[in-house]
Amino acid sequence: MHAGDDRRRRPPGAPRGRPGAGRGRRLRPCTELAPAGPASAAPAGPLAAWPGPPLAPAPGGDGDGDAAADAARSRDPQAAAGESCLGVADRGIWSDLDGELQLSLPAGVTADRVEALVSGDGDTLIVYVDGWPTKPYPLGGAATLAVGDTTLALRAGDRDELAGLLTADHVRRLAGGEAPPPGDRDGDDLPDPLDVLIGARKAVLNGASYTQDYFTIGYPMGDPPRDKGSCTDVVVRSLRNAGLDLQVEVRRDIAASPRSYPMVKGKGNPSIDHRRVRTILPYFRRHLEAHSAALDDPDDPLRPGDVVFMDTFPSRAGPDHIGVISDRLGDDGLPLVINNWTDGTVDAEMDLLGWVPVLYRFRVD
Repeated sequence: MHAGDDRRRRPPGAPRGRPGAGRGRRLRPCTELAPAGPASAAPAGPLAAWPGPPLAPAPGGDGDGDAAADAARSRDPQAAAGESCLGVADRGIWSDLDGELQLSLPAGVTADRVEALVSGDGDTLIVYVDGWPTKPYPLGGAATLAVGDTTLALRAGDRDELAGLLTADHVRRLAGGEAPPPGDRDGDDLPDPLDVLIGARKAVLNGASYTQDYFTIGYPMGDPPRDKGSCTDVVVRSLRNAGLDLQVEVRRDIAASPRSYPMVKGKGNPSIDHRRVRTILPYFRRHLEAHSAALDDPDDPLRPGDVVFMDTFPSRAGPDHIGVISDRLGDDGLPLVINNWTDGTVDAEMDLLGWVPVLYRFRVD
C-alpha cells in the first residue's frame, strides 16, 4: 500500500480496465514436459560426467545435427512459430498462468555472451546472458540440439531458439543438490531473480486492479483477493514466487528489531505492515542485497527481477512507490517497471524510469 493517499498522475499508456484486464490469451496450447525418465549412459566428451537424460549421443557428432533433422525442423509448425510458454515447473504463485507465460532472449544475443546450466535432476536448462539468469527451458522434449559431442532434448521451438548459441565449453550440469546461481530459495531449479521476474510477469497476466483498501488476511501467505492489489502487493506476490514470504519475514524482523521499524506501533499488524512501502524498506535494507539506484551504472546495471523503491512525490522525503524491473525495454531503452500505479490501473509494465526517481534498488540473492 502506498505511503500516502494522494492520487498519482497516470503515466502515458498506463493500462486501465477491470480486474483481470491484463490477462493474455493463449493462441495455441503450450507444450509442457514431464520430468525426464530413467537415466541413460552419457556420451564421451566435455559433458561426459553428466549422468542421465536429457543427454544422448549427438547425430553425426559434429554439433550441427543432420539433414533429416533439419528437414523435420523446417516442417514443424511449433518450431517455426516458437514456443507459446516457458513450459517449466514453477513452484510459486498462480500455476494456472504457467501456460500463458513466456520470456524472450535479448535481441541480437550472440554465443559469446551465453552460458547454460542443466539442473542436477536433468529437467531444466537455465540460460545466462552476460552472466545473468535470463530464461529457463524444459528438457526431455522430442527435438534435439547437438552441443559438442552431446545432444540436449528440447521442445522444437526452444531448439531453434538456442541453435548456434550454446557451445560445449559454456554448458555444464549442476551437481545433485547444487542450486543455480545466485540461489534458489524454493528449490524449483529457477534462480531467485528469475523466479521474481516470473512472479511479476504473472502479476501482469493476472491484471489485478489497483486498490488501497485494507483487508484482513491470513498468516502466513496471506493475500488480498487475487483481482485486487496495490504496488506493494505486486512485489509481495513476485517475491513469493521465489519462496520469500514478505509477510512472514517483515513480521519476524519487527519482533527481532523493533527499533528498525519506528513507524510500527506495538507488535504490528500482519495484515498490513508488509503492504506499506515505507514499512518494508527497513527489511530490504537489513536483509536483501542493495544495489546502485543509478540507472546508468556500468558496474551495477539494472537487472530483471530487481526491486526498486521510487519517489513519486518529490515534496516528501522517502519512497512511496515500488515495483519490479522487467526484462522488457521501453521506448527510451530503459527497462519497464512492473507495478500497479494508482486508482483505475491494473498490474502492468510501465515506462517509469525516465521520469520517476529511483531511491533504492534491491535484489533477492
